[in-house]
Amino acid sequence: MVELLSRHPAEHLSLARIIRATGLSRGTAHAILTQLTADGWTRRDTDGNYGLGQGLLAVARRTETAFPLRRLARPPLRDLATHHDIPVFLAERDDDAIVITEVIGTPSLPWIRQGRRLPYAPPVAREFVAWAPDSERHAWLARADPAQTTRLDAVLTAVRTRGYSVERLADEATPLLEALAALRDSPVTDPLRRRLGTLIADLITVDYLPHELGTENAVVTVAAPIFHGDTVTAAVVACPDTRLTADALATLGAATVAAAHTVTTALTAPR
Repeated sequence: MVELLSRHPAEHLSLARIIRATGLSRGTAHAILTQLTADGWTRRDTDGNYGLGQGLLAVARRTETAFPLRRLARPPLRDLATHHDIPVFLAERDDDAIVITEVIGTPSLPWIRQGRRLPYAPPVAREFVAWAPDSERHAWLARADPAQTTRLDAVLTAVRTRGYSVERLADEATPLLEALAALRDSPVTDPLRRRLGTLIADLITVDYLPHELGTENAVVTVAAPIFHGDTVTAAVVACPDTRLTADALATLGAATVAAAHTVTTALTAPR
C-alpha cells in the first residue's frame, strides 16, 4: 500500500482506488490505512482520500544511513545530468537482479523508473559482468541465446577496455520490439515465451564493438561501473536516447566513467 501511494506522491487516492490497485478487501484496506495514518505514514484529507504522511518521510531519512551509496551518488548523478542535459540513473545489484534506485531527470523510455528490476541475465548488466570473475562471466554467458554468445563475449571485453557499456537499438526495430515484448509479457505458453525472447534478442544488436562506430550512432544509455573493492555493485547510467557521433559518445562515456569513479572513491573514503 505504501508502494502504491509512493508511485503517486502528488495525489491523494480514494479507498476504492486503493482497493482496486492492491486487491485487498475493503475491511483489510481500511484497517491498514487506519493504522498507517495513526503512525503518520499516511494522511487522510477532508474528502477521505489518502496520501503519504510526514512520518514516513522521517523514517525514510533515518534509513538512508543504511544505504550510503544512494546518498553519495546523488551529487555526481546531478552533475552529470546537468552538464550533459540528459536524464541519469543509479542501478544497483540485488542478488540476481539489477534495480533502478535513483533517477535524475525524466527519461524518455518508460522502463526507466525508480524501483524497476531487471534480470541479471544477457544482454542486461554488461557493465557489471565485464569486471566479474571468469566463473561468473561464463555463467552469465551460458544464459544467453546461443546465437548471441560469441558477440556478447566480445562485447564484454570491449566494455572492460573502454570502461562503459552502450545500449543501442535500431530505430526501425523499435515498434516491432515493443509489440513482441508486450506479447511476451501477456499470458502465453512457456515455449512461445522463449521463442518471443529469442526474436527480441535477434532484433537487438548488443552494444558497439570498436570497429562498428559510424558517423552517427544510436545510443539509448551509457553505463559505467561503481566498485566496492574489486566487485561491481552498482552503475551510473546516462540516458541520451539519441544519435551521437563517435567523439560525442566517447565524451559522454568518459564523463559517465568519471561520475562512477567519484562515487567509488566516496564509498571507500573514511566516514
